[in-house]
Amino acid sequence: MGYPAGIYIKAQNTLDRRRENAETEQKKRHDEAAAKIPELLEIEKKVSETGLAAVKAIGMGENAAEYLRDLSKQNLEAQKIRKKLLTAAGFTPDYLEYHPVCGTCSDKGFASGKPCACLEALARSIALAELSENSPASTSTFESFNLEYYPKTADPETGISPYRRMSEIFKFCKDYADDFSPHSPSLYMHGKTGLGKTHLSLATAVRIVSMGFGVIYGSAQNLIGKIEREHFGRNKNDTDTEQAVLNCDLLIVDDLGAEFSTSFTVSTIYNIINTRLSKGSPVIISTNLTPEELEHRYSERIASRIAGNYISLQFFGRDVRQLKRMR
Repeated sequence: MGYPAGIYIKAQNTLDRRRENAETEQKKRHDEAAAKIPELLEIEKKVSETGLAAVKAIGMGENAAEYLRDLSKQNLEAQKIRKKLLTAAGFTPDYLEYHPVCGTCSDKGFASGKPCACLEALARSIALAELSENSPASTSTFESFNLEYYPKTADPETGISPYRRMSEIFKFCKDYADDFSPHSPSLYMHGKTGLGKTHLSLATAVRIVSMGFGVIYGSAQNLIGKIEREHFGRNKNDTDTEQAVLNCDLLIVDDLGAEFSTSFTVSTIYNIINTRLSKGSPVIISTNLTPEELEHRYSERIASRIAGNYISLQFFGRDVRQLKRMR
């Protein structure tokens, strides 16, 4: 599916502004050169006249070919004279040309009927910026995830080495991001607070957005809050958060369980999970809730869908945020 339509609209608007700026700069250069080279306007008039005559010559039939060759010679000669005048006046030969940022599509966004690489690059940049707007995405990358905060000795209660388990989860998340498709499996990241769930879910999002997929990331509180305000008409805009959440390539719901629980909240969460599950669209949920707490807080039907269809990633260790503050 790729980025949401709104991302491409913003990217196209940026290209439109680039094109307008390039046209404005071209006119300024032309006015400057014309003021310094009076003959320039006469030369340009000849170029324009030969171009117009060439268009009219299309309907001349058999005589058109020779006439067009003559017009072409005149046009080329006029262009040579223009370049010589520019050079003699201290300008570059292409000083009057249109100079777009992208030479492939001339800042139009499409080349040969296909989206240009510049449009895709802009869309990717905008998507990453939006991801970072309300989250620490710029600092939450795979490269900045430090496994040294996790003890290598086995936990006495579980018998599991947090370092070993988190190394496995870290590798799994990297592979998941690198191999992502809109039908990848859903993930259930759970464990105590401060163990890196938000960091790895964001790192996964950044990698997947960079690959050209549409990702919506947000805390459960913010996402459900937006849907509720739009549902009850308290948010007067053209955004349809619920549809975006249901249709994006990947939805990441952070800190599930921290939102204020109401019947609307529970029904909305069920609708999101059930709809995306039916479509085979992946969701990454991060939460401090255990599977048992999940069922108690929401319902058996929500908990069973997560338990039965999501890959469980249980995080272990000590609160990394506290450890960082102690250093």
